Amino acid sequence: MAETTTLIIGAGPAGLTAALELVRRGARVTVLEKLDKVGGLARTEFYKGYRFDIGGHRFYTKVGEVEALWRQMLGADFRRTRRLSRIYYRHHFFNYPLEPLDALMKLGLWESLRIGLSYLKAKLTPHRPDETFEQWVTHRFGARLYETFFKSYTEKVWGIPCHKIRADWAAQRIKGLSLRTAVVNAVFGTNNTKSLIQEFDYPPLGPGMMWERFQQTIEAAGSEVRLRTETVKLAHDGRRVTRLTTRREGEATEMAADHFISTMPLPELIAALDPPPPAHVLAAARGLKHRDFILVGLIVNRAELFPDNWLYVHSPDVTVGRIQNFKNWSAAMVPDPRKTSLGMEYFCTRGDALWGRTDAELVALAKADLARLGLAEPDEVEDGAVIRQLDAYPVYDADYHRHLETLRDYLLGFENLQTIGRSGLHRYNNQDHSMLTGMLAARNIAGGRHDVWSVNTERSYYEEFSAKDGARGPQP
Repeated sequence: MAETTTLIIGAGPAGLTAALELVRRGARVTVLEKLDKVGGLARTEFYKGYRFDIGGHRFYTKVGEVEALWRQMLGADFRRTRRLSRIYYRHHFFNYPLEPLDALMKLGLWESLRIGLSYLKAKLTPHRPDETFEQWVTHRFGARLYETFFKSYTEKVWGIPCHKIRADWAAQRIKGLSLRTAVVNAVFGTNNTKSLIQEFDYPPLGPGMMWERFQQTIEAAGSEVRLRTETVKLAHDGRRVTRLTTRREGEATEMAADHFISTMPLPELIAALDPPPPAHVLAAARGLKHRDFILVGLIVNRAELFPDNWLYVHSPDVTVGRIQNFKNWSAAMVPDPRKTSLGMEYFCTRGDALWGRTDAELVALAKADLARLGLAEPDEVEDGAVIRQLDAYPVYDADYHRHLETLRDYLLGFENLQTIGRSGLHRYNNQDHSMLTGMLAARNIAGGRHDVWSVNTERSYYEEFSAKDGARGPQP
């Protein structure tokens, strides 16, 4: 393709993939990132030599082009990592995927029987089409298992009752899993279920290592990645975006381009358009919600704590929702082998009480939660750091689909603006599908006619493992 100027807002997996695809086609690209490093939600943060993955990002995919690109960029630097994750519930750690004997011993015979009877009732009872997360899970697992292993954790993550979360989220994130299939997998050692992969690839220095390689490749091709550069306005004439305005260290700069790609959260993008969109579009943007996230990184003065990559904490007795053990992802994440680094994950919403706590208060909370779970004593924690992440999870509430359709219809009216990635589509994509949206957006600029909005709606995905194709893919 002829040399074309494209401005890309956001240097996460979607934005960087779009940029790489374009520069390989001969285009000039500038990527604008408001943070001080690339990777977006998949970046790697640093603290005193320790590396913290924002959420835990496995590299596993069924999208062949994404797999090939990962191999091109990182190749032999990947490390094959064995997955181990468990659920903490009622003072016990349950193996995940489910192992019947393990669950039976820890739940007790009576509770296991109640779960089994509840499952049979759900299978034998006719039900209406699923509208909520609660209905979707209950109809597939039974009410008792829903109450045991889904309700408390899901409400901790999203901050709203499960009956207010749309079934779309469950269908997207845990599609294909059933109690029967999980038991068969555990008994016979098979694994053909989405979300139950046993191994994955991981960069030795965290996922940020991948995105730094993307940045280097893009810049080596003569294009640019500008960090600490926030996009604050996009000027348009109703059909085309003509220029955007950035702010860096208090200084505003206007930039023009032929094409624009945005990974900004949709409410921020709509608010940045000048002139403003119609009132109903602005109202729809205000109606979309995100869940935010706090990672409290703890450095523990003990060589080994627990063998898992991460733990799901279903107990309402503690605030923490999930715990990453970065040493078990890659030993190189921890500079001192005598220490362990943990990522204590807290789900919240900006402005709420948890978000408003000071860093010192959050470190103290994390130490107390760790002790309450019996994983380490407070005096074993020698240091901690707090990382706050806005707009981490798009919320699938009762109104989100209606609002999203309004925004989609409006944005498709622009000839030279595309939105991609998790935030740009308000879809709970993993990094491989976010990358796919970036690829398709770049190909649209080259003359393609791909519907980026359809990615991860009909395709089978999640962590479906196929021994035949040897696919690998990321974590939820």
